[in-house]
Amino acid sequence: MSALKDQLRADLTTAMKARDELVKATLRMTLTAIGNAEVAGTKARELSDNEVLGVIAYEKKKRADSAEAFDSAGRDELAARERAESDILSRYLPVPLTDDELLETARAAIDEATSELGERPGPRQMGVVIKKVSATVGTRAEGRRIAAAVKSLLV
Repeated sequence: MSALKDQLRADLTTAMKARDELVKATLRMTLTAIGNAEVAGTKARELSDNEVLGVIAYEKKKRADSAEAFDSAGRDELAARERAESDILSRYLPVPLTDDELLETARAAIDEATSELGERPGPRQMGVVIKKVSATVGTRAEGRRIAAAVKSLLV
């Protein structure tokens, strides 16, 4: 059983006892998303902590996108709720990488790809480098930030 999933369940129980509706609703939706991910595919399975982190990161990104959409539609109260849910989910995610740390990781991935390919990768091999960086940083950086960092170094 995933320790992070157990932590989410324990925090849900605490929120229910404290009658904290926002935290309760957010954690219930997140646990439902984790359960859906566990039964997706041909065979049900238990998610690892890294996979649970991926689900939480995805849910956080959905909340940020929804908040942006509500802002553009003038629905400030709904945007504020989405941001509050995103903040709750942030408690369970690792600290994001700074831009300097991300660039350093991208440089290391480029060096690794250079040794594998026999030459320095160019813009055409950007996908190879992005895969390496993504595997290294996990949920500590969004894909768009990773792509921008790699692109800035390869172009």
